[in-house]
Amino acid sequence: MAGTKVAMTRPATKVLIVDDHPAIREGLALRISRQPDLEVCGEASDMPEAMARLGACNPDVVIVDIGLKSGSGIDLIRRIKARDERIRILVLSMFPESLYAERAFRAGALGYVTKEHATTKIVEAIRCVRDGKVFLSKEMTDQMLQSVARKPTTVSSSVESLSDRELEVFQLIGEGLTTREIAQRLHLSVYTIETHRQRIRTKLRLKSGAELGRAAIQWVLETH
Repeated sequence: MAGTKVAMTRPATKVLIVDDHPAIREGLALRISRQPDLEVCGEASDMPEAMARLGACNPDVVIVDIGLKSGSGIDLIRRIKARDERIRILVLSMFPESLYAERAFRAGALGYVTKEHATTKIVEAIRCVRDGKVFLSKEMTDQMLQSVARKPTTVSSSVESLSDRELEVFQLIGEGLTTREIAQRLHLSVYTIETHRQRIRTKLRLKSGAELGRAAIQWVLETH
């Protein structure tokens, strides 16, 4: 009887899942629903839908994917925190921590989990950020601390000037994807990707597409 009273003193943590892949949302919802202290209060596939769901289900924790069909996950984090500072945000992304963790934390997230480790880490991560604690791998924590003392290369330091979407494009260029492949991956037009490429070149002071490719590859190697 005593155990029952303790269990009821804290209501289940309400979780909103924001990811543009239905299979990912379904898998997360199933795993979360198995936990007695957690419940999924809603799902969304993009930024407008996520903002609409916020008012409808009043979540305690929002799981946000970085790459969304419309808008950036980083921008969504900022909007959520601007609307309600009390909401805890956990990033779940296909991108490695070294690429987006610092930006996500600056935007207001408390945790970062890669989809590669979601199966074993997601429940622990939700509970961690719910309690106001930072959730990050030991490797990334060490890297973020060491980056303070490490002198960055010209490219690495200039990358900070890129927008969130430009950074996504730059990352994919460094991974060897063509403009058309990047457009398909990010659900954007080829023209839009070409525009992003030009803006990246301007910001990084690169003279040609070849220089952009070499710089992107170098940066990917440095951050992985």
